Amino acid sequence: MTFTLKGPVLEGTLVRLEPLSHRHAADLAAAVGEDRGTYDFTWVPRPDQVGSYIDTQLATADTGRLAPYAQVSLATGRAVGTTSYWEPRSWRTDDVLDAVEVGFTWLARSAQGTGVNAEAKLLLFRHAFEVWAVSRVDLKTDARNRRSRAAIERTGARFEGVLRNWSRSWAPGEEGRLRDSAIYSVTAPEWPECRERLEHRVRSAAPALTPRP
Repeated sequence: MTFTLKGPVLEGTLVRLEPLSHRHAADLAAAVGEDRGTYDFTWVPRPDQVGSYIDTQLATADTGRLAPYAQVSLATGRAVGTTSYWEPRSWRTDDVLDAVEVGFTWLARSAQGTGVNAEAKLLLFRHAFEVWAVSRVDLKTDARNRRSRAAIERTGARFEGVLRNWSRSWAPGEEGRLRDSAIYSVTAPEWPECRERLEHRVRSAAPALTPRP
């Protein structure tokens, strides 16, 4: 038996992670129609590509290697981005998950810096470590993407190095080329400290997003 990724609904105080489906398409099309200035190194569809983007993610999900989510803002009830579990690895036995990656993450410009990303990482990491009992969670990004690297480092993940020509480049004009990927991880012994850091960030963000009476 091989471990198959299947992500449940995960809900916090700022964001609910729902398994991605076409019912999120209209919200996501609006989200990607905002300022796209932060997407230079990230696979983010344009509004008219959201349907095919979801199809691609769901097709990969059918292989058991991806569990894609819509990030739904609890303040608005609207999907404001996506994220995923990706690349499950089992080294000791086929039906026990040893490691998993968190990736395919993007947020609407208006949702960036609101605490949504921090809480999404908290929810994903917590489920991976405390339910699946993984030994490590990986994150990677284009080595040139300083914004993404800074966001990953704020989660408490540790930088492990740069793997050259490691994965497909999503930078404009680099179709068909490979990129260098910066690799980060959180291991099981590091998780309690990482969890405390993320919980603090979420608590700090939550009051600013509480609707006024």
